[in-house]
Amino acid sequence: MSHEFDPGYNRNPFSKLCRQYPGADVYPVEDFRVEWGPIFHRGRLDGSARIVVIGQDPAAHESIARRILVGEAGQRVQGLLWKLGFERNYVMVNTFLYSVYGQGGGERHKDDPAIAEYRNKWLDALVLNGHVEAVISLGGLADHAFNAWLATPNGKTADVAYQTVRHPTYPERASASGQLTKAEAMADMLETWNHALRALHKVIDHPDVDRPIHAYGASLLDTDVFEIPERDMPAGTPDWMRSIKSWGRRTGTDANDKRATVEVKVPTQFRTWE
Repeated sequence: MSHEFDPGYNRNPFSKLCRQYPGADVYPVEDFRVEWGPIFHRGRLDGSARIVVIGQDPAAHESIARRILVGEAGQRVQGLLWKLGFERNYVMVNTFLYSVYGQGGGERHKDDPAIAEYRNKWLDALVLNGHVEAVISLGGLADHAFNAWLATPNGKTADVAYQTVRHPTYPERASASGQLTKAEAMADMLETWNHALRALHKVIDHPDVDRPIHAYGASLLDTDVFEIPERDMPAGTPDWMRSIKSWGRRTGTDANDKRATVEVKVPTQFRTWE
């Protein structure tokens, strides 16, 4: 059986960017989980990408898998890309290279010049490759990051369609505050996703698959969520790390212990030895 995999950062400018990533001197430890290392991207780095997705920051699953947007948020985004006709030729980067720690860390550092300088090098390399037709940002911080890049000399030369949508975990975060129910927040999120679908469907000329719009309803269906493709992951990644089942979470008896610990469990249905 043959397996696809992501060959990694084996070409410039990406190999150079990986060698020169910023650390705690740029991402302060009180606001970012620098101890888990930088997590750079997911998707194509060979120039074939036609669409770029900008997320926010990596979470527990991403810390282990070493690719961004592989947990529940990533699986929801995978469904959005499918609806736009993309199954292979896409690439994703985050607003922040490290996981945000604590409340408000992202907002406090959204305009940090050193963070933006490194992020903009990735956007230069990805968006200006001559093939990208569209960009989607997930949430307010990603929208702010992309618009800041558009104001740079390189960004001003970009000729791409652009849409920003609610972050894929917005329903959970918004409902946790008690101001909205999860159903209301989900409907709100999917309304922004449908708007992006309609707008981008008109202007993307080279999707992987030319399919009609399949709009979202008021709630997210199981058929709207897709597992992460094998080709997006490092060689040898087990299937359960790409599945729609949760397999990693932060645990601990206090804040420091929880920050230092990610508990990983193989989901029950993947325990072939039992």
